[in-house]
Amino acid sequence: MKKLGIILFSATLLLTACASNNKSNQTGSSSEAKVSLTAAEKKELQKATADYKAFVQEQIDKLLVDTESFVKLLKEGKLEEAKAAYPLARMTYERSEPIAESFKEEDEKIDSRLVDYKAEHKTEDGWSGFHRLEKIMWEENTTEGTEVYADQLVNDVKALKAKVATVKVTPELMLTGAVDLLNEVADTKITGEEEFYSHTDLYDFRANIEGAEKIYQLFKPLIEKKNAQLAKDLTKDFKEVNDQLDKYMTDKENYKFYTELTEKDTKSLATSVHNLGESLGKMGVILDGEK
Repeated sequence: MKKLGIILFSATLLLTACASNNKSNQTGSSSEAKVSLTAAEKKELQKATADYKAFVQEQIDKLLVDTESFVKLLKEGKLEEAKAAYPLARMTYERSEPIAESFKEEDEKIDSRLVDYKAEHKTEDGWSGFHRLEKIMWEENTTEGTEVYADQLVNDVKALKAKVATVKVTPELMLTGAVDLLNEVADTKITGEEEFYSHTDLYDFRANIEGAEKIYQLFKPLIEKKNAQLAKDLTKDFKEVNDQLDKYMTDKENYKFYTELTEKDTKSLATSVHNLGESLGKMGVILDGEK
């Protein structure tokens, strides 16, 4: 769930690339402004949106399986195993946030941080989800008291899964979604605010990057046709961020605690994320009918 406050990379960046095309047709609708796309380009966009919906559904399916396994550990009182499973279970949600966050009720129940929940509801009453369980496990160092929240989390993920199956994915949703995933990194992950109790922010960080990169890969053939240099820049920028994250892995799937990073580390990550965000904001070129 996004932190309330200033978003560092505005989604309007991605519209810049389409500005010239829109100006040429200011009296028409946004859909009319895209009529100059070729039939082949429209077909590529349709395939990308269908493939992205399939990707998100796959992630949410895995989210349910992983959440049920995590909850089982909680019910068995296996605190350390549950702590180890917690950040890995969350990664599928973080990869699919452009769709998952569009269902506000489920997003609030599953992914609200305490500070965000209280900003909306004033008190802690009713707060649930992953971060509610995180607080109990790390602050109270127990699995006791997690049962009700754990069962609710599974039910909320099931409700999300049902709604995701009905969503209509558009190129615009994917484009803004890629930028929003970088917002997530820049706005909360980079400051260590997302995983306030567990300090497992790097898992979320990686998953957000992976979610944005999936969108880029689906659009890459079109981007290469429209702006080959942008495709090269995006490939380079993703590699730079991923290479930095690789340095903080402790094995093939786990990461250091975010509190173990130095100020120099976090500044370097912030710079890489900023560069990637600027490049991602230009992907709107694929909706520009002018070649």
